[in-house]
Amino acid sequence: MMIMTWTVEILLGIAGGIAVGSGVIAFILVLDIVPRLAQLTNSYNKVHWYEGAMIVGSLVGTVCDFWNWKGSFNPLIGLIIGLFFGVFVGLLAAALTEVLNVLPILAKRLHMKNYLVGLLMAMIFGKVAGSLFDWYVFRR
Repeated sequence: MMIMTWTVEILLGIAGGIAVGSGVIAFILVLDIVPRLAQLTNSYNKVHWYEGAMIVGSLVGTVCDFWNWKGSFNPLIGLIIGLFFGVFVGLLAAALTEVLNVLPILAKRLHMKNYLVGLLMAMIFGKVAGSLFDWYVFRR
């Protein structure tokens, strides 16, 4: 009976991983992050490096999460790693916003065209405040 339970758990884990991985890749493809990044940086010949970096980063992140790896880094190294994570999340959010035209539609519907910069800054400061609250208050 135990082997049957393990088999079902393994199959469900693999199926869930394939579903989530496919969804993330579809999301990144729909947003055209890699071609847009190559266009903005004028580095079309480096597209394979961008794709490889995304794949390796996904695999390393998954392995670190599964095996609960932890590292004790110098604060400067931690700052650099955090900067890279922030750049990735920022690029992803910017790409999503650009594809869906969220900000222009929101500003037009709420009659806030003159306040678009303030709206954007409120979103940025809200994200930063929420992250700081999560890191320093909620997780303790």
